[in-house]
Amino acid sequence: MQDVTSLPAPVQNLVEEVMQVGSSPEPFSQESLEKAPRIRDAKVVHSVCPYCAVGCGLNVYVKDGRVIDIEGNPESPINHGTLCPKGAATFQYTVNPSRLTQVLYRAPYSDHWEVKSLDWAMEQIAQRVKKTRDETFVERLPDGREVNHTLGIASLGGATLDVEENYLMKKLLTGGLGIVSIENQARI
Repeated sequence: MQDVTSLPAPVQNLVEEVMQVGSSPEPFSQESLEKAPRIRDAKVVHSVCPYCAVGCGLNVYVKDGRVIDIEGNPESPINHGTLCPKGAATFQYTVNPSRLTQVLYRAPYSDHWEVKSLDWAMEQIAQRVKKTRDETFVERLPDGREVNHTLGIASLGGATLDVEENYLMKKLLTGGLGIVSIENQARI
């Protein structure tokens, strides 16, 4: 039986040269050696995509109190790390320099916006909800049936609200305020 490891010298040399291709260390610049992923040492915060009702999982990377990246969560049973184009753009939405970060108010017939505090805005909302409810609240219909409702206020919920949040909103808005028109963006 012939020994297959003994080849003619020229063939053996050629085989050895071919075997060396890709097995020797490649040269790297100092810059290449010092590079690191930007998410290194970042805290991962698990979140949910703010767009549709699917509820895709997100990994939000935070470093020094700033969001530095957002990507799909590969451990999510919903999306397994994949995101639609809107979900994939969540980082741009979050850190966009054009994003409003303060309350802007334009008074009736005004031609400009005014910066207001969040406390001021919440107080205005509470007062206007109460005023509208008081003005439009119906205790009984003309035939005497008790209804205790208002048709002057409506609610449109967001698709990222979970079942528990929707339940609480429904209880507050119907039982607490008597609002009848309640819808959720996920169904529209």
